[in-house]
Amino acid sequence: MPGSEIVVSAVVFRDPEGRVLTVRKSGTEMFMFPGGKLEPGEHAVDAAVREVGEELDIQVRADDLRMVGTFSSDAANEPGHTVTATVYEHAYVPVAAPAAEIAELRWPDLSSEAPADLAPLLALSVFPALRAGR
Repeated sequence: MPGSEIVVSAVVFRDPEGRVLTVRKSGTEMFMFPGGKLEPGEHAVDAAVREVGEELDIQVRADDLRMVGTFSSDAANEPGHTVTATVYEHAYVPVAAPAAEIAELRWPDLSSEAPADLAPLLALSVFPALRAGR
């Protein structure tokens, strides 16, 4: 439905150099955090754990996720929609390769200017929150 809200969960992973993992899904151009849409009746934290497992082929535990916050913005890959994301942070985990629908991994530096192909939610809301220590 045009103009509807998309509700997602996402996870921030920072490497030892302080860079953050972003992913680009197949058939899209924008990078975002690993994560995705909640299934009916699913809690945000459970969706985060499930999506990370699917997209990165790594297992994380809900107890190891720290809430960063909830953010809203224009959806990156679905024009006319907004996205509301519950964002969590997890300690660094080595990621060997993308899985499922993920085409590419990238580790941008938070201290640098946000890449032009970064999803609006990350560029306008989450990266600034992470820089501020949230």
